[in-house]
This record gives sequence, structure tokens and C-alpha cells, in this order.
Amino acid sequence: MKSIVVVAAAAGMLAAGYGFAQSGADVVKAKGCMNCHEVDAKKVGPSFKDIAAKRKGAEADLVAKLKDGKGHPKAAASDAEIKAAVQHVLSTK
Repeated sequence: MKSIVVVAAAAGMLAAGYGFAQSGADVVKAKGCMNCHEVDAKKVGPSFKDIAAKRKGAEADLVAKLKDGKGHPKAAASDAEIKAAVQHVLSTK
């Protein structure tokens, strides 16, 4: 009986998005960000280093741009994935 409760709790956490969280680096690779951006060179879009240098403290703005598709193609990702990706990009040195 105890194992059934544990399995049910784990399934509930997965359904709520708590399981298997991807790192920001994994998200930018999986969601195609690297098609237009590179870490240290301009491609179609600015490099992650340039974004990090110019947009310090603008995490909420960048998340909104990716979520809403304003000034950047709308990202097909969950809120948690977008936030992880933005944090990863902003941490680039």
C-alpha cells in the first residue's frame, strides 16, 4: 500500500511539471535556439554573450519576449523551460 502512495505522488509531481526538469543548456539545444544563436558569435540572432552583456537584470523582459513572441519568435516551451533557458543565456560569460 505504501508503494502505491509513493508511485501516485511521483506521478502527480510529473504531471505538475516537477519531474525531469531540464537545465537551461539542455533547453536551448532541445528547443532550437542554437539554430539562430551561438554562444560567442553572431549568427542570425545575437550571441548569448552579447545578450548577457546587454540585458543584465532583464530576465523578466526576456522571458516575456520568448513567451509572447514580441521581438522574437514565440518559443514553443513551458514557462519553466523558458525561464531556465533565459537564466542560462544570461549567465554566459
